[in-house]
Amino acid sequence: MQRRYVTVDVFTDRVFGGNPLAVVLDAQGLKKPQMQAIATEFNYAETTFVLPPRAADHTAHVRIFTPRTEVPFAGHPNVGTAVVFAREWDREREANGGPPLDRLIFEEAAGLVPIRLIRQSNAVVGAEFAAPESLALGSKVSAGDIAECLSLTAADINLANHPPQVLSVGLPFLVTEIATRDALRRAKPNALTHERVLPPLGTDAIYCYSRGATPQQLHARMFSPLDGIVEDPATGSAAAATISLLAALRPELDAEMSWRIEQGVEMGRPSLLKGRTEKRDGTVTAVHIGGFVVQVMSGVLEQ
Repeated sequence: MQRRYVTVDVFTDRVFGGNPLAVVLDAQGLKKPQMQAIATEFNYAETTFVLPPRAADHTAHVRIFTPRTEVPFAGHPNVGTAVVFAREWDREREANGGPPLDRLIFEEAAGLVPIRLIRQSNAVVGAEFAAPESLALGSKVSAGDIAECLSLTAADINLANHPPQVLSVGLPFLVTEIATRDALRRAKPNALTHERVLPPLGTDAIYCYSRGATPQQLHARMFSPLDGIVEDPATGSAAAATISLLAALRPELDAEMSWRIEQGVEMGRPSLLKGRTEKRDGTVTAVHIGGFVVQVMSGVLEQ
């Protein structure tokens, strides 16, 4: 059976920037081992599979695979899959009529993911998702351990705002602030230390960031060699968890904040993630991450 696929670059406005994603349409009937084999064949950070929704008022059921495993939620797969789905919808609508899409709801293992489409001149050019879960705080680690994971020194780890800690809004990451942009550039994963430190924490990835020109501008990198991803160009789920924590730490009791996260620069795949947090009575009530998407390839799988 032939199944259509589209590849896109996410969190960028140009081809070969951002984070690549493969979206497999017409995935109904595929078993989990087949999905895993296809994701391994693409060998992108993630591949998504679009299935009919389980509930009539939802848009689609989406499964997300890395080259090694299925994950319950991830950021750039939601943005990229939403754009691919909406563009397919628009093509069918032009042929058969029907209402345009503005918002989607994806069913995923972590929960429901609401998505808002971004249009320019009526064309879908990007999307913004809302995290499916509230921020969950996990285990903390020492500055020495996180520094060793990143081939840095303990002095390169900024502990003034928060300790290195596992954060999740649907997918867990060990998140740490780096003291300077230069130290962030020098970071590189030490796989042996990752193997020692991360599995007991329930994660396989480290998301590290430094502050930009303003407190709400971040430079970020993400390393996950244990999952076959030495470095990720754009990590929306980790960005969402991080800005949710940073918004919670701010003194304002009620605020809507905008965030700008640059990632992938050191890899030659610059990415721009735009975030929004909503805070009421001292509690972060919603976190959003969005960006642009460009199509790269399309074809069929012989499955």
